[in-house]
Amino acid sequence: MKLNRNFNYLLTGQSVANIGDVLYIVSIIYLIFELTGSATAAAAVPFAITGSMFISNLLTPMLMQRFNLKWLLAGSQIGKTGLLIALALGLPFLSLSNYPWLFLLISLVAILDGCANPVTRSLIPIYVEREQLLKANGLTETLTQLIQTAMWFVGSSLLIWLTATELVWITAGLFFLSSLLLISLQAVEFTPAVQHGKWQQISNGWKTVSASPVLKRIALMDILETIAGAVWIAAILYVFVSEALGAEEQWWGFINGSFFLGLIAGSLFCLRFSDCIAKNLSRFIFGGAIFSSLATFLFGWNDIALLALLFSFVVGIFSQLKNIPQQTVIQTSVQPERLPTVFTTLGAIGTGTFGVASLLMGILADLFGIRAVFMLSGLLLAAVAWIAFEGRNYLSNLAQE
Repeated sequence: MKLNRNFNYLLTGQSVANIGDVLYIVSIIYLIFELTGSATAAAAVPFAITGSMFISNLLTPMLMQRFNLKWLLAGSQIGKTGLLIALALGLPFLSLSNYPWLFLLISLVAILDGCANPVTRSLIPIYVEREQLLKANGLTETLTQLIQTAMWFVGSSLLIWLTATELVWITAGLFFLSSLLLISLQAVEFTPAVQHGKWQQISNGWKTVSASPVLKRIALMDILETIAGAVWIAAILYVFVSEALGAEEQWWGFINGSFFLGLIAGSLFCLRFSDCIAKNLSRFIFGGAIFSSLATFLFGWNDIALLALLFSFVVGIFSQLKNIPQQTVIQTSVQPERLPTVFTTLGAIGTGTFGVASLLMGILADLFGIRAVFMLSGLLLAAVAWIAFEGRNYLSNLAQE
């Protein structure tokens, strides 16, 4: 696929930053667990990240009123570079009595990430022609999932040869390289609607979503799908492997890896057959949701480890066959100047819902059993499919425009 220089810089810069993100999180979790010996303290890292990204998604619209999108994105990576350098310099003084300061740094990095994500998604339809938009989204998702899948293994393996401090310095270098690439982007014309009060700036995206029949459906689908997806967090999956499958611990990693491989396969499928998918957005969104639902039911009922690998792979595939067309719908359903605030709104909905859903699924698993939460997940995905089916006319019309 021939894409322009700006998209290449954007994709490469964000990919380098994503590699750095994984290495940095691996380093932080390792440091905290080695220092405290507490799994709870280590598990607090993703909680701090999710909470900070939720706050960032709420506040980012105010920054978009003041800064060019290119510089907002590049500035977030420059800020992360500075924070990682500060972390590397401070690690020699880390002790059991002062380690909580790490969570402040984690939160600051997550706030910058929460700002960068919606800006990146908003820049893609600006830098890419509409007929290549689904291909661009597919390529972006493919690289993102490949990085997520590979770098957790690479990061943990690097700790065999490198200290956590050295890994943090490498991460700072990657963020610096990402900053240089993103600075090379062409500045874009972005004129947001004038909002005089801070509350108006924050609420602009929420108003856009609530006023659009397409975006309201997608927001509701996102809420239900996010709740359903909480069963795939490490803690829930570990309990399922142990109690429902009665399998050894390594199957926990196998099943998790199979799910991510499914995400990659789904992304590659969208990349390969983008023209066909672009003409049938509503069908793929509906089909992705309904087959994800069926595969989740089968996963929850199953007690054979090998079949669990297959079903988790299938869930990953159809999740992407729904999500990539859905992202294309969002990018083409509103005016470009409204996209950043729409993505911050949907991001806030997603992160806020996920934080609550993760806790809820853990409670429900304790009360009703681990299989019950996968049954609930399947039902929620079936509801997502129904909402997509009911709104198919909106999506079909959009695909033909």
